Amino acid sequence: MATTLNTHIGRKIGSAESRRLVATDHIPAVIYGHGMVPVKITVERRDLRVALAGPAGVNTILELQVGDAKYPAIVKELQRDPVKRVVRHIDFMQISLTELITMDIPVHLSGVAKAVLADGGLVDATVNTIQIRATAANIPNEILIDVTDMGMQDVIRLSDIALPKGVSAIGDPDLVVVTVLTTKIEEVAAVVAAPVEGDAAATATPDAGAAPAGDAKPSA
Repeated sequence: MATTLNTHIGRKIGSAESRRLVATDHIPAVIYGHGMVPVKITVERRDLRVALAGPAGVNTILELQVGDAKYPAIVKELQRDPVKRVVRHIDFMQISLTELITMDIPVHLSGVAKAVLADGGLVDATVNTIQIRATAANIPNEILIDVTDMGMQDVIRLSDIALPKGVSAIGDPDLVVVTVLTTKIEEVAAVVAAPVEGDAAATATPDAGAAPAGDAKPSA
């Protein structure tokens, strides 16, 4: 079921107007897609936060109320302030609830790989998201990967992941999604090189009773 998000139409354009809206907790946005003429809208920051607060997060299927019309849509892009990290602009894309769409879904690991822990290893996800294709009704909130049976030499590739019915992964099937890192540091014994025989002779201490070569006197 889509989450309703109210919007306001008729906003002015321009950077000054955008700054004014953001300062009053209103976010400038645009909705486009499916051959429609793009519509400039505004959403209230609090309403957006509530709409995206569910388990699907930014992948939530929204029902945008735009004037008298309603559009099923997803968040295509969030533009954030580089310093304050607050959302400054949103691109919404209208979708069809029956057509396949492409989205990036977060990856989460489950289970404990006891064999890996016993050998001082660490299970690590090499990617944060997996790109999938599905209808809006079948889009999962996350991709959950069970690592319980992993060993030190194991990897999990994209083709190994069991996806929900109606969902297919996009990308190289051989892409490594989960791997094992080695954290145990092996002690290496220091190797002391034996002195070379010629070097030992060169560094031998001279006889205390012998006169230095420079002090030797000629024979009478």
